[in-house]
Amino acid sequence: MKSTDKHRKIIRAATKVFAKKGFFNARISDIAKEAKVADGTIYLYFNNKFDILLCVFEQELGKLIEHVNLLLDKETSAKAKLEIFITNHLEEMKKNRYLAEVIHIELRQTAKIIREYRKNTFNDYLKIIGVIIEQGQNEGTFRRDIQPDVVQQVVFGALDEISICWHTGSSWPYTPEEVSAQLTSLFQTGLLIPAT
Repeated sequence: MKSTDKHRKIIRAATKVFAKKGFFNARISDIAKEAKVADGTIYLYFNNKFDILLCVFEQELGKLIEHVNLLLDKETSAKAKLEIFITNHLEEMKKNRYLAEVIHIELRQTAKIIREYRKNTFNDYLKIIGVIIEQGQNEGTFRRDIQPDVVQQVVFGALDEISICWHTGSSWPYTPEEVSAQLTSLFQTGLLIPAT
């Protein structure tokens, strides 16, 4: 197996193991077993468990960034872009339970890592929202008295909570499209310049 294929296989296995057991309870041997490789093989690609988790975030969030940017490039208005971002995130989290649990649970619980990690790809992902808000402000669509970096945290926080509802055993009855429509409407109404 090519080294890049094995690396991807380990990342996929780690995502599943971290989601099922939690980062702190997961062991390197669990990841190796799920990836169907020897324990020692893991150390050919990663220094330790923290390194694996960071790589999961980097690779998976990198894919989300790439995909959502392709979608956003096809749209011009900030209002439409905000809806695209929200819908895409919800669809991806609904589709990939293990990734959703790792992103939304481990981003909260693994504080030591996240203090450093938030300076990297995760922050790049959040900044996409901030850029959309700035565009809307420059277009004269969104209110100028709202800080884009505050909005990006609020939007991601809402997406975080909704993703958790889908994957914690609760009977959350809404589709990504339904939730996206409601969230987009809520955020856009709050962001729009009041009619005079």
